[in-house]
Amino acid sequence: MSQNPPNLRPDLAPKGRFDEPARPGQPTIGMVSLGCPKALVDSERILTRLRAEGYAISPDYSGAEAVIVNTCGFLDSAKAESLEAIGEALRENGKVIVTGCLGAEPDYITGAHPKVLAVTGPHQYEQVLDAVHGAVPPAPDPFIDLLPASGVSLTPRHYSYLKISEGCNHKCKFCIIPDMRGRLASRPHKAVMREAEKLVEAGVRELLVISQDTSAYGTDWAERPSKAPILDLARDLGTLGAWVRMHYVYPYPHVRELVPMMEAAQSGGGVLPYLDIPFQHAHPDTLKRMARPAAASRTLEEIAAWRAACPDLTLRSTFIVGYPGETEAEFQHLLDWMDEAQLDRVGCFQYENVKGARANDLPDHVPAEVKQERWERFMEKAQAISEAKLEAKVGKVIEVIVDEVDAEAATCRTKADAPEIDGNLFIDEGFEALKPGDIVTVEVDEAGEYDLWGRLA
Repeated sequence: MSQNPPNLRPDLAPKGRFDEPARPGQPTIGMVSLGCPKALVDSERILTRLRAEGYAISPDYSGAEAVIVNTCGFLDSAKAESLEAIGEALRENGKVIVTGCLGAEPDYITGAHPKVLAVTGPHQYEQVLDAVHGAVPPAPDPFIDLLPASGVSLTPRHYSYLKISEGCNHKCKFCIIPDMRGRLASRPHKAVMREAEKLVEAGVRELLVISQDTSAYGTDWAERPSKAPILDLARDLGTLGAWVRMHYVYPYPHVRELVPMMEAAQSGGGVLPYLDIPFQHAHPDTLKRMARPAAASRTLEEIAAWRAACPDLTLRSTFIVGYPGETEAEFQHLLDWMDEAQLDRVGCFQYENVKGARANDLPDHVPAEVKQERWERFMEKAQAISEAKLEAKVGKVIEVIVDEVDAEAATCRTKADAPEIDGNLFIDEGFEALKPGDIVTVEVDEAGEYDLWGRLA
């Protein structure tokens, strides 16, 4: 039984997903996938291509002839973790190909690990495949090496990430994503829908829509069918019969048109009443130094409008504390804003310098001990809000999706919970007949700081 918060680092391809023995002479590849869900989708696409070419996927180092490490390079701490994972793969296996966001800095990687076979950047699928071919030549058998229509998935079979675009047009001073992944490039509407339909046909019950800026989907097209193509996409995804969860939604004005779809689709499938919005901060001066829209007061008005249109809406966000120049007054403003906004799910991290980010050159960097103290105060506030909101759910009857069943309980999620980042609902009585992917109705009978407990209704 897993508890919140979970370990957010995906490691080698999960056992049970790739435990089929390789046929005689079949080449095998391992995968370590670090970072965000967008990187996980890249890993899935690479493995899908490799499986189609006849490679077996090994769930551990010892069974692989080479290992691909898909890295994260967003923060210095993530870079350090990526270097550590590369070093571990070199020690345990010896043949390592590096890809992903940190691959945009090949000299940084080879300086620490000169023995890696190749380094490629984010979503450079062809270059990764070329490197694999050089290290472990393919030996396909077209009569045996067949793939399911949905391809290779690194997530449980009942949910899947659906990446709708690459890149970002924002110029936030603390972020280097546009430098690593480029400007916004939206996938065609038909291509996204075709992938979503195949996933649902293969048994996926929940689609997690991801991108760097979901609200901006389609705005990069020279000719677009409407001002906000994300509304058309959400409407069509909502007809597939699966839960549709929206991540990384910037609070543009047209989000007001998205929220009513959530209210209309609350029974059964459809667009869930859930918005993951990266607010980052609330004080207008801090937001200005971040080069983000400085309209926190208007954001409160938007939140009120969304909740008026969909009272059961769950709002999730992440924040940065200790940004250069953040004063005690600015931080207290953020805490006061949190009291007003009453967000349901909140994450927070302390500001870190990132090589190449413009925020590095800002004056008045906050001392480490002050950042830690502010982080603790922020999380205390967020935890208290979460605890009160969950306590209000006791006695309610709600729908949940089952993620895992073991000897102790069924680990489930409500519509208010995204996998791996939000809370869980545990059923510890009468759960034996449940299986992952089931959507069932429960009565909530206990609440904690982040999780719920309930019984089948």
